[in-house]
Parts: sequence; C-alpha cells; structure tokens
Amino acid sequence: MDRLHTIIQRPLFTEKSTRVQERDNQYAFAVAPEATKREIAEAVRKLFEVEVTNVRTQNYRGKERRMGRFLGRRASWKKAIVTLAEGQTIELYENI
Repeated sequence: MDRLHTIIQRPLFTEKSTRVQERDNQYAFAVAPEATKREIAEAVRKLFEVEVTNVRTQNYRGKERRMGRFLGRRASWKKAIVTLAEGQTIELYENI
C-alpha cells in the first residue's frame, strides 16, 4: 500500500485540469518520475477504486532560477493524465 502513495504524489488542481475533468472525465496527478503508465493505472485503480481506461504522461524539466548571483534549479517532475471509464468519478475532486 505504501508504494501506491509514492507513485501518486498529489492531485493537480489547475484551471485546465478542472476543465478537462468536466469535459472528458480525465484527472491529473503529479507522479513519481520513474513510474510507468501501467503502475500509475494500477495505483489509481487501487487507491480510488475506479476503472482506468487510459493514461498519458508528460515529463517536465526543472527550470533554472536565480537568487541574486546564485543560480539554482527547480526539481523535474512528471504529470499523468488518467482517463476513467464512463460514469466513474474520484471523490477527491468533488469537494473543490
């Protein structure tokens, strides 16, 4: 069970993800960078008890940021967009 929470790190609540959720029944999550699509689908299925039909992933490189004369880099991360079967919802998103 602990592995499931390391794969799915947090849900993403943005204007675009909310619009896609309402229109296409798709939900966005920040996931572990090493997670595969099958692992993500299995984690969502077990955590939220829903049927997953499709998973799309996107890798984001960390941006360089400057603090005065010091140059740093934000962490890279991975986003997953999960499509659920018709009529399925995730309760977490209902209370926004």
